[in-house]
Amino acid sequence: MPITLEQPTGAHLLTPDGDELAVPVTLRYTCADALAVHFVFPAWISLDDEEVTWTFARVLLHEGLGAPAGVGSVRIRPCGPARTHVEFRTPAGIAVVRFDTSALRRFLLRSYEIAAPGGEAVGPALDRGLASMLGGV
Repeated sequence: MPITLEQPTGAHLLTPDGDELAVPVTLRYTCADALAVHFVFPAWISLDDEEVTWTFARVLLHEGLGAPAGVGSVRIRPCGPARTHVEFRTPAGIAVVRFDTSALRRFLLRSYEIAAPGGEAVGPALDRGLASMLGGV
């Protein structure tokens, strides 16, 4: 049975005009998807009124806590000693969400208790990924 870690936390969506909107976010990690982390945003914050989950590499979160990281749709960078900015990029635009670094670090360390970095079982994930690429063959 897969072990799942969920950590509710508060964050702030930064608007283009300099305002901030407090938003609850659930940080999720599961050993069934050991290389990834999931940030779950409530439906009321999305453009289509549906819950939004962003999934990206756990190593990206680790790297972004210490220095700017990411080149794709998720980019993470420190913002002073106590805050971290996570940018989510889509064709519709960019959302910048500010987190307390301590909350992200606590979540990451708790995920390491489930699967140590570099100790993730990648075989099943690789098999699922290859099967989906090959059309379920």
